Amino acid sequence: MFKRIALFLAVLATSASLLAQTPASASPQVRLRAVIEKIDATSITVKERSGEIITLMRPAAMDVTEVYPIALSDIKPGSYIGTAAMPQADGTQLALEVLIFPETMRGTGEGHRPWDLQPQSTMTNATVADLAAAPSTVPGGQKMTLKYKDGEKVVIVPAGAPVVTFKPGKHDEAALLVPGAKVLITAQEQGGKPVALRMVVGRNGFAPPM
Repeated sequence: MFKRIALFLAVLATSASLLAQTPASASPQVRLRAVIEKIDATSITVKERSGEIITLMRPAAMDVTEVYPIALSDIKPGSYIGTAAMPQADGTQLALEVLIFPETMRGTGEGHRPWDLQPQSTMTNATVADLAAAPSTVPGGQKMTLKYKDGEKVVIVPAGAPVVTFKPGKHDEAALLVPGAKVLITAQEQGGKPVALRMVVGRNGFAPPM
């Protein structure tokens, strides 16, 4: 267990520039993209995408959200979305994925910031102000103008980019949190131990694309 905690802290340290903002008195939070190896009532062991095996505490209050795929056509003007993307030379962003937030989550994380899905990637959470066909160089895609309180971004969504949404997963936790499930965990060191605070999980091997 101590070895696994040390590995977790190593991931934490090397991800310092990508951590979520937290109060000065709290340990920083980190995102772990992983596959569940083992799980019980109080702990969860995962294999992180770097290959590290990490065991985290699993508190009863841990939030569980299911992510599932939907269609590109489900993106509408007025949708509140989050998109991980890669900056392009012409100033646009090329989407790696698009998440349509449920209406109850409108406003979550609004703005544009660096993201850790890929090197140099970004995340924009904003309202879709306009939709149009993507340029001919991206056949079948969409061009989105996204507006947030401090600005706007133009994002090109290729036809093959994953488009997903969320639904609560706590009620179905036993079916979702199984060995082999692919997860995105927000974790934090608490009392010297890594703790899973929130988890986004895909069903039947579907990987959270963000």
